[in-house]
Amino acid sequence: MIDLHHHGDAELAPGLLDLAVNVCTDPPPEWLSAAILSACGRLAAYPDPSDATRAVAARHNRRAHEVLLTVGAAEAFTLVAQALPRGRAAIVHPQFTEPEVALDAAGWDVDRVLLDEADGFTLHPDRVPDDCALVVVGNPTNPTGTLHPRAALRALCRAGRVVVVDEAFLDSVPGEPESLAGADDLTGLLVVRSLTKTWGLAGLRVGYLLGDRTLVAECARVQPHWSVSTPALAAAVACSGAAAQDEAGQRAARLTAARERLRADLHARGLRTVDASVGPFLLAAHPRRRDLHAALRGLGIAVRRADTFPGLGEGWIRVSVRDDDARETLLGALDHLLYDAVIGAVAGLAEQLP
Repeated sequence: MIDLHHHGDAELAPGLLDLAVNVCTDPPPEWLSAAILSACGRLAAYPDPSDATRAVAARHNRRAHEVLLTVGAAEAFTLVAQALPRGRAAIVHPQFTEPEVALDAAGWDVDRVLLDEADGFTLHPDRVPDDCALVVVGNPTNPTGTLHPRAALRALCRAGRVVVVDEAFLDSVPGEPESLAGADDLTGLLVVRSLTKTWGLAGLRVGYLLGDRTLVAECARVQPHWSVSTPALAAAVACSGAAAQDEAGQRAARLTAARERLRADLHARGLRTVDASVGPFLLAAHPRRRDLHAALRGLGIAVRRADTFPGLGEGWIRVSVRDDDARETLLGALDHLLYDAVIGAVAGLAEQLP
């Protein structure tokens, strides 16, 4: 039984190096902290999402009625599950498990469409059952980091079907390629975005839905009043401006370079990763050390176990991209574990010699 409620924060404990949670750990920039702190002076008034809605809409060249601010990306999946008529849904796995949790709780009949490591976890639209009224897919997908082409995502769309694309990590990719947030035709389409990852705002809880205005209105209908807090709305405004987008692009470029250094280091130690991964993390496994999750934890490093993602088995771990110090700590631990494995194997062979 797969524990769909397991997430990276469950891996953390005092004293462990956090390579399990895919959120920037740097302090928010001063302009963002100032906006959030200023909003705390308005806490006596109920939240008004109007300014944030307009700011997010402008950031994506959309109209305000095509945007709904949410309590992180996770609330968006709950709203979709509750707002739409129940039917058969397809979840493209391996991916973030909260959409399946939300759909199951709301009474949907959920099918899992499993992608294959052999072709880099490539999306094949024809594998989604024709009678699915709802399809959920990540882009780039967590935990594989695979970025699906816009054309493949569009191929999922058809009359009578809603397609939900989780773009929570797309602002971690320079230029945000393959995004559908600015698509000319939003019919039957909902895009989920998050401000949690790049800006380190997991505790603030802020994200948004954008897409088909009718679908957005249906989600707004079931959303509780005053759902998103005033400080979170202020953060949405601040992060939607041109200067913020420039800084996000610079962060994405630095993260990309750090990820590729980490990938090369993991490969040098015999680990395999998803070659096409573009996210702020790497999905990795070692052919002889299927115990890396527990072994690294024993050395003070928390990585995300990946066997709780449907379609992945024991031995996979997801490693967050961090700074050079964190990377060196991880590599030192891996060298220790893999060296011990080699010494143990040689010792075992020696014992078998006459």
